[in-house]
Amino acid sequence: MRLLHTSDWHLGQTLHNYERHYEHQCFLDWLLETLVAERIDVLLVAGDVFDNANPSAASQKQLYGFLQQARARLPALQIIVIAGNHDSAGRLEAPGPLLAAQGTHVIGHVLRDEAGQIDLERLLLPLHDDAGNVAAWCLAVPFLRPGDVPKLAPDSPQEPYLGGIALLYRQLTDLALARRTPGQAIIALGHCHMVGGDMSNDSERRIVIGGAEMLPAGIFDPAIAYAALGHLHKAQAVGGHEHIRYSGSPIPLSFAEVHYRHQVLCLELDGAQLGKLRVLDIPRAVPLLRVPEKPAPVFEVLAQLAALAMPEAPPEAQPYLEVRVRLDAPEPGLRARIEAALDGKPVRLAKIETSSAAASNAPAAMTLDQLAQLQPDEIFRRLYQQKFGKEAPPDQLSALAELLLPDTEVQA
Repeated sequence: MRLLHTSDWHLGQTLHNYERHYEHQCFLDWLLETLVAERIDVLLVAGDVFDNANPSAASQKQLYGFLQQARARLPALQIIVIAGNHDSAGRLEAPGPLLAAQGTHVIGHVLRDEAGQIDLERLLLPLHDDAGNVAAWCLAVPFLRPGDVPKLAPDSPQEPYLGGIALLYRQLTDLALARRTPGQAIIALGHCHMVGGDMSNDSERRIVIGGAEMLPAGIFDPAIAYAALGHLHKAQAVGGHEHIRYSGSPIPLSFAEVHYRHQVLCLELDGAQLGKLRVLDIPRAVPLLRVPEKPAPVFEVLAQLAALAMPEAPPEAQPYLEVRVRLDAPEPGLRARIEAALDGKPVRLAKIETSSAAASNAPAAMTLDQLAQLQPDEIFRRLYQQKFGKEAPPDQLSALAELLLPDTEVQA
């Protein structure tokens, strides 16, 4: 039996106001051909299908078009989709009855009965091989909010949220163990942040403020052959466990991910155990460029931009560009100078990142109470000193003072 693990599509995402429909369609077209070429039996999508809880009509059409084509090309294909923290569980599940008839199971949220007990049966899905026999069981656990997890015993020493997640996986594993017959594997599907996971701060939304959401690898019972995870955009194994993995996002979702190796994971089951595990690299449809690789003074940056040579490409396939400039003082006309250097070049200026040598010596952050004691001009002075490592110029202090004058004084 062959399964393919992917996650974090973030359909509908924009990169600094550039929409990315073309890139996502290139990925979905590639994924469709990969499913066929690899003769995949089950596609696992581990959450964050959409970039936000209110996806556009275009991104929804893109998803459902893919699901329809996948089913048409592979009539026996099973698709399991869980909601991530970016998704609206209800919106994702809304077409569930129609999709289920086509072999796609969508699990958006946890349901409870009248007694408040979680419906475990709904989260345990049988997986069939190409002969139609049950070959494995999938624990399909969507992103869990604190109210979704089972309550612990009053005297439990565990933290309620993390302990509740661990208990839910335990309950589902016990149910799967009771249900399976010899030779059937158990697969866990989840959208969560594991301890030691390497995250991208530019594009990954914290699940719970303060880091209390990080789960240990020990929540997965040894009986689980493979844990297919979503949430972190960098493809990685968790804590050295090759069978507990994030597939990562299919496209770079920020410039912090420019060097990520985007991939899907193809796994073959050998009875109840994980057999082969292969990485399939996803072609990058649109390059992301950083010029220069490290921040440099304005004159060096402009020279590199002027020398930048790129092949012609249609607008939707032109590279995204982040320009990285080190400043010693404000440059009010910086964007215009950068745009002039790029005039006629087939690139899309997405971001101008400015920094200064003084930034690394910045003082410790102030509390809100301390900040409330400062006047606006003092805040400006401190920020200027922090960013550029020198005193604010008198002309800028004078301009600030004029802006702060009451309307009556300005008119007088």
